[in-house]
Amino acid sequence: MTLWYGGDYNPDQWDPAVWKEDVELMRRAGVNLVTVGVFSWSSLEPRPGEYDFGWLDQVLDLLHDGGVSVDLATPTASPPPWFTRLHPDAMPVTADGVRLTHGSRDTYCACAPAYRDAARGIAGKLAERYADHPALAMWHVHNEYGTTCYCPLAAERFREWLRERYGSLDRLNEAWTTAFWSQGYGEWRDIEPPRKTQYMVNPTQYLDFRRFWSDELLAAYREQKEVIRAFSEAPVTTNFVFGGWVPVNHAQWAAEVDVVAIDHYPDDGGIGAEEQTAFSADLARGWAGGKPWLLMEQAAGALNVGRRWHPKEPGRMARHSLSHLARGSRGALFFQWRASRGGSEMYHPAMVPHAGPDSRMFREITELGAVLPRLAEVAESNVVADVAILWDAECWWAMQGTHLPSSELDYLKAVQSAHRHFWRAGVTVDFAAPDADLSSYGVVVVPSLYLISDEAAANLTTYVENGGQLVVGYFSGLVDPDVRVRYALTDLLGVRIEELQPLGDEVALASGGRGRLWSEDVRAVSAEVVDRYAGGVLDGKPAITRRQVGAGTAWYVSTELDDDTAATLVERLVGAGEPLETVRRRSGDTTWTFRLNHSDEDVVVPATGVELVSGEAVDGELTVPAGGYTVVRSE
Repeated sequence: MTLWYGGDYNPDQWDPAVWKEDVELMRRAGVNLVTVGVFSWSSLEPRPGEYDFGWLDQVLDLLHDGGVSVDLATPTASPPPWFTRLHPDAMPVTADGVRLTHGSRDTYCACAPAYRDAARGIAGKLAERYADHPALAMWHVHNEYGTTCYCPLAAERFREWLRERYGSLDRLNEAWTTAFWSQGYGEWRDIEPPRKTQYMVNPTQYLDFRRFWSDELLAAYREQKEVIRAFSEAPVTTNFVFGGWVPVNHAQWAAEVDVVAIDHYPDDGGIGAEEQTAFSADLARGWAGGKPWLLMEQAAGALNVGRRWHPKEPGRMARHSLSHLARGSRGALFFQWRASRGGSEMYHPAMVPHAGPDSRMFREITELGAVLPRLAEVAESNVVADVAILWDAECWWAMQGTHLPSSELDYLKAVQSAHRHFWRAGVTVDFAAPDADLSSYGVVVVPSLYLISDEAAANLTTYVENGGQLVVGYFSGLVDPDVRVRYALTDLLGVRIEELQPLGDEVALASGGRGRLWSEDVRAVSAEVVDRYAGGVLDGKPAITRRQVGAGTAWYVSTELDDDTAATLVERLVGAGEPLETVRRRSGDTTWTFRLNHSDEDVVVPATGVELVSGEAVDGELTVPAGGYTVVRSE
């Protein structure tokens, strides 16, 4: 089984002489897959209905002759200027009511019929022409779906979506609690997107608009996929992008792509980049249902930290790539192959930087390209994880509303914090949906699951009754899917939450630990108190509780634990791990153990088997070099 290696290739930015050099360099670097055409609409269709495929024909032929496969993209994330001139109403409108102008990427409203027609048109032309090209390995629809629009066209589609969801205005008014602030709707035409308003927006209206956009963008993706399928049976995917601004429920979208593919760009220059990398990879595996997925984009040479490029130190690029591979990716791809000479991302890192192939970065790219074939045997194995963290995009969206009792409540940070604690302990975790089958996990962690359905709440109860350890974090289970208060988990946890108390400063715990950000006045009804608040208005009140339920245990942590206190709890739950990023994959009786050393000191660990990178046998002890990595196969 092959592991994919390569990146976005933009030959329309270069002369044909460069294309030949590129293919030679790709062969030298071990590249076997490139994404072509992501932003090439104006090069492919320079005027409406006038197509120029000659250059793309040449490029695909050159790549095929050089042994490089192609992930062929539809260029619909960036319509050409002529489209905007002909269809100005297809430009997106912000929540402030400002219609944007052409001059960047993502200059479209997905609700505009003209845009959807044009997108299907160019996708169909590409599929018809290249369906049988021998270089074609897969199709790449669009790029990073995530553009939101508040224009009149979007408003009308939103109303149609609401009619389908609720059926009647009575049901909508009930779900949105429109009796508050005199918001009751008597006609569908009065409903608008949650544009900027005088004060706080209706939280359920806001959440429904996010749900709507995920569904609308998915419909646009499906249209292009159907057009491609009329000509080609090659796998079809799109690259998931992650961020608070993205209105896409990737867990739902995963069923619509033939392979889950993600882009990942850490924004921390310190160890946080490694934590974010593992988080993103584990989340992608969760979306893929544990099946293989693909790292479609990453930056080769630098991290973008607060709009300042932080160069990746020697070896760091390889460790980030291997972290994704260890956690299920079928390869490692980058944006982009060759650094652009001009344009908005001219300083974006690339596999071939401005300095050319005689550079540290290209040497590291070539070294990694030589390593990946030695690891190809892991491709069909499964990642081993005994801990799951629950993830729910709709809960994240609900907590981005303006109605919460503290502006510091942050669902993503709470989930990342939980993941970080296990990562630092060398423990691999899966991500799972709240209503998923959790029976295979010894521990399930629920960080700030603010919004929860009846089905999910019942699922967690069943999990505990059957012997699982459930660790529920603060601000969990407070509202239903209509964002109405109900406290769904307190009976399971054996507590009564009498008062929510956001924190400005840290709070002490009786055990010597510390809490931050949040606290609650909790009464232990049928739960055992594990730790208490010490000092302040909550002095002596429960901070951490535990309740035996059937064969399992339900924990409740009513504050954000500091790192040391959280580490103690993690060790209590799962024991101590290795002082390395450690991931195990298994197939039958064979186990592959990835160890990544992000420190500046060698680490010696017990191991037996064959180290695949070096090809050497390991008999009892293994040294993982500072800044290095090892992969050991053992039986």
